[in-house]
Amino acid sequence: MSFPLHIAFIWHQHQPLYKSAIAGKYHLPWVRLHGVKDYLDLALMLSRYPKLHQTINLVPSLILQLQDYVEGKAFDPYLSLTLTPVDTLTRSQKNFIVEHFFDANHQTMIEPYHRYADLWAQRQAYGIDWCINNWQAPDFSDLLAWHNLSWIDPLFRDADPEIAEWYSRGKDFTLADRQRIYSKQRKIIAQILPQHRLMQEQGQLEIMTTPYTHPIMPLLADTQAGRVAVPQMNLPNNRFRHEPDITLHLEKAKEVYRHHFNREPKGLWPSEQSVSPAILPHVSKQGFSWLCSDEGILGWSLGHYFRRDERGAIDAPHLLYQPYRLETIHGDLAIIFRDRLLSDLIGFSYGALLPQAASDDLCDRLMSIHKQQNEYLAEHPESQPWLVTIALDGENCWEFYPQDGNPFLQTLYENLSNNDNLKLVTPSEYLEKFPPVEKIPPHQLHSGSWIDSSFTTWIGDPVKNRAWELLAEARNVLASHQEATPENNPEAWESLMAAEGSDWFWWFGEGHNSNDDAMFDRLFREHLQVIYRALNEPVPHALLYPLEPHDVSTSDRPTNLIEPLINGRFENEGWQGAGKIEISGARGAMHQNAPVKRLWYGYDHFYCYLRLEFSNLESIAQSKLHLLWFYPSRIHPNSPVNLLDMPDVSPLNYLFRHHLAIDFADKSVQLQESTEKFQWETIATHTKIGFEQCLEIAVPWSDLAVKPQSVARLVILLSQKEHFQMSLPEYTIIPIEVP
Repeated sequence: MSFPLHIAFIWHQHQPLYKSAIAGKYHLPWVRLHGVKDYLDLALMLSRYPKLHQTINLVPSLILQLQDYVEGKAFDPYLSLTLTPVDTLTRSQKNFIVEHFFDANHQTMIEPYHRYADLWAQRQAYGIDWCINNWQAPDFSDLLAWHNLSWIDPLFRDADPEIAEWYSRGKDFTLADRQRIYSKQRKIIAQILPQHRLMQEQGQLEIMTTPYTHPIMPLLADTQAGRVAVPQMNLPNNRFRHEPDITLHLEKAKEVYRHHFNREPKGLWPSEQSVSPAILPHVSKQGFSWLCSDEGILGWSLGHYFRRDERGAIDAPHLLYQPYRLETIHGDLAIIFRDRLLSDLIGFSYGALLPQAASDDLCDRLMSIHKQQNEYLAEHPESQPWLVTIALDGENCWEFYPQDGNPFLQTLYENLSNNDNLKLVTPSEYLEKFPPVEKIPPHQLHSGSWIDSSFTTWIGDPVKNRAWELLAEARNVLASHQEATPENNPEAWESLMAAEGSDWFWWFGEGHNSNDDAMFDRLFREHLQVIYRALNEPVPHALLYPLEPHDVSTSDRPTNLIEPLINGRFENEGWQGAGKIEISGARGAMHQNAPVKRLWYGYDHFYCYLRLEFSNLESIAQSKLHLLWFYPSRIHPNSPVNLLDMPDVSPLNYLFRHHLAIDFADKSVQLQESTEKFQWETIATHTKIGFEQCLEIAVPWSDLAVKPQSVARLVILLSQKEHFQMSLPEYTIIPIEVP
């Protein structure tokens, strides 16, 4: 008997909690922007092909934030600037706009639109500072508009005449236009959950859920789980082991799901498809019937390394393309495993192909699997038809496709609708007809995620481990307050669950970075701070400072050698080509009233130059400036900073080779060099300074004994009466490339 090949598409839709419990507002715009680009259109596109059944995972933290935008409760800084009259923009606001309002894929979301592309080209050619000084009100207004317009899915551009007119006009956008754009965004976002609910009720969609704030459940159960896949992993000093938190996340997820979809969820997408034996009883006890993970997890669990031929066909398809049973004390669970190659082709490769070619390639691969299935079933007639699971991120990949992936999906869905040998089903539909026959003993289930079958993306790196230690400390404090329950102190428990989300650990340390790293760092620490505040406990000092330095944006780095006149006056001649960092109004809250508002830096073959522009000269009259240098590629004595009240955070707790101190009161300059046993020795310096309207400094390379074409790193501090005051910019290493 010939069976069609059953295929389960699962789209994972997720955003972390961007709302700060301290500030009471949203810090980042990604729920809003992905809301108008990636969630509704995916469901609407599928609704045109009723034969095709699919599954969408809506993470609770995403659902709650979508509702906030619908109800007008969510207001992020990008939206605030979008609705600000351009004539009232401050220089700091303009800087933020020019730096962040091109945050989109250049090829697919900027280049197709002439006006947006022209503004981008100016920024790239002349730099942020030039744009701030030379752009007029219409330029800023158009940039604000296009940042929002480029995130509107083509499906809505074609269907709405007003949106179509904006795209046709392309420029000369007014505040009224930008207000209408925001109105359209809310209208689109308002349709997301009702459309998903309708399609589930009609039977075309299955909506699955995820633990409340998307935590790595195996690591909540025990951070030692990290050593299953990586036995030599360096783990946090404070072991995190709180299995009851898994139940909290699952119960809250079900509560959100029931409220919006009027039924119980069947499927669970474990965050990052991460599983371990420890989580299974909790999942089963909450009534879930199935969950999904990655083919690598299956390979480790079975002791079988899946190999693929040159075409990508897997060597033991009958092992991958079937569900498995997991026995727990609370009942059985079914688990399915995604085909990583097919999933990744959509996620990372097909955007570079023509839609028809990409669709044909995927269908050809599926037809090859269908042929393998029928050959296998002919030899094993007692076996069940296979289930190929294609599971991937349902939002980020479309940024790399022309027209947000719509032509690809349309072509793919037409091909699939017309092919009776390929049957798209939901996992629940398949499992109802073909329950799992084979089982994996629960203790044999591998502990890992869909990334390298391990947890190294979220633990093991020094900064990630430090975050786990801070989380463990806060969790232990909460545990010591037995009177604080989720019912009578929801603020503490909500903040705990927010801090347990996987996204913060994703961005910490090595592996991933974005233009928002500093904000992710801040959000994580603010969630932890709220726990202490809700318990009337003192907030630990470490939570007031970033876990790691956030490097200077490459757009702010020097572009040419400079040779300025050092006289302490606002004369920009000679500073063209210097790097520039805005400090007053920077990301850190402590810099909102910083006495230094701007830092320039650059060099020639003889000197390293710096210029500090002040917002209030009187406020630094009794302060000292400290320039601290270290050299990553050189071996020599290094010493710590000798200031009182120094925060124990990087890079302030680094050891340094040279220390240049400038006293604003008497304009004296002192250069120190580190010696053995962490001591400092004063040495001669030929540093030149000019201090009048601003402070200009020229430090000879010869004083620092650095060689040409080497690298140096600089940290800048302010102190008063030998007490640490602040770092400039906040906890940041400034990269210096010696010419």
